[in-house]
Amino acid sequence: MAETTLARGRAGAAPTRWVWLAAWPVTAVFVLSNAATPLYVLWQRDIGFSRGTLTVVFACYIAGLLGSLLVSGVAADRLGRRPVLLPALALAVTACLVFATASSVAALVVARLCTGIAVGAVVSAGMAAVTDVAGPNRHRLAALLASCAMVLGAGLGPLLAGVLSETLPAPTVTVFAVEAVLLVTAILVVWRMPLPRDAASAAGGSWVRVPRVPRGDGWRLALGVAVFAPGITATSFVLSLGPSLLAGLLGTTSRIVAGLTAFVMFAAATGVQFAVRGLRGHVVLAAGAVSTTLGMVSLAVAVHAASVAALVTAALLAGAGQGMGQLGGLSLLNSSVPPRRLAEANAAFNVGGYVPAGLLPVASGYLSDAVGLTTGATVFAAVLAALAVAGGICVLLRRAVTLPAAASSRRNTGVRGGGQSPRKASRS
Repeated sequence: MAETTLARGRAGAAPTRWVWLAAWPVTAVFVLSNAATPLYVLWQRDIGFSRGTLTVVFACYIAGLLGSLLVSGVAADRLGRRPVLLPALALAVTACLVFATASSVAALVVARLCTGIAVGAVVSAGMAAVTDVAGPNRHRLAALLASCAMVLGAGLGPLLAGVLSETLPAPTVTVFAVEAVLLVTAILVVWRMPLPRDAASAAGGSWVRVPRVPRGDGWRLALGVAVFAPGITATSFVLSLGPSLLAGLLGTTSRIVAGLTAFVMFAAATGVQFAVRGLRGHVVLAAGAVSTTLGMVSLAVAVHAASVAALVTAALLAGAGQGMGQLGGLSLLNSSVPPRRLAEANAAFNVGGYVPAGLLPVASGYLSDAVGLTTGATVFAAVLAALAVAGGICVLLRRAVTLPAAASSRRNTGVRGGGQSPRKASRS
């Protein structure tokens, strides 16, 4: 379908309500992405599989997502956002059907793969669509809403699934029937979204490739990923093995508790982004690295002391770390990447985050099967804390290099201004 433009306000800008509505498809798909989290205990009981198999099922979502990112960003930049978003949302509805009727590990794998493919398309095209609708004068609002839509949906999914599965009959059917309805509303939003006519690009090159950013923006991508990757890996661990931690170490089998733990984690990721939205990018990224590091310390305390409070604290800090890393990284990209390359840039950013988010929790799951959950979780926490510290150091080092460069540029340009590099440098 060709991109169409609805009636716009002054200066060709879409009404602000559409900027918010444009984020809804991102939220709806991310509700699905984590809706299965509290239900894995039920499937483990009914089907029978180990923690290692559980993390493989979880990682199939990452595999589908990464495969989708190899093509969806390029496709969204060439064809437009809508031709990518509508099939992705239809595939998400299909995943709901498979989840609702799953009776084997193979079915769960298929459902998670479909979910991952849909999510990959939405984080590329959907987040870029929010920026397109917002226009160049509201790119900070677009980054905030796109990022918050992702983590809000990721948190609502497990909470909704936990509550519905504990209070209504046929828990898996009920949960995914409700999610399918949410996805249908997202399809209607995409159908009517006021996307600009020039959203598509005729850029050449392969359709399937590792996504990248324009020349000169590589450092922005690297800084964002250095903080976002440890943060989202931490939240992925809580999502995949959090219910097992609650059941095995803390004696809690309630699906509502498992869903609530995930919800508060992503609620923290959402709230912290609104709290720090006025801060400079390097401050947000550095704070994200610190938060993830402290979260891993809390995780180690939780598994050794069998403390519910420490586990919830770890979830809150991990969520805040992901949220700040995500907002900081997206803001850097939105401030400089042209619209015709933005979906691919978003894909590159998410590839950098989801690769470790898929690999490390799987390795931790199998390690936990071999040496015990306490040791496996402790090793994971130590490795991820080290990565978060390294990311924070990279941010601080880049800041230390950028400040003298910006000062030199101001001295050289004098009163003539001489371009925008000092302003961009100050945001790093």
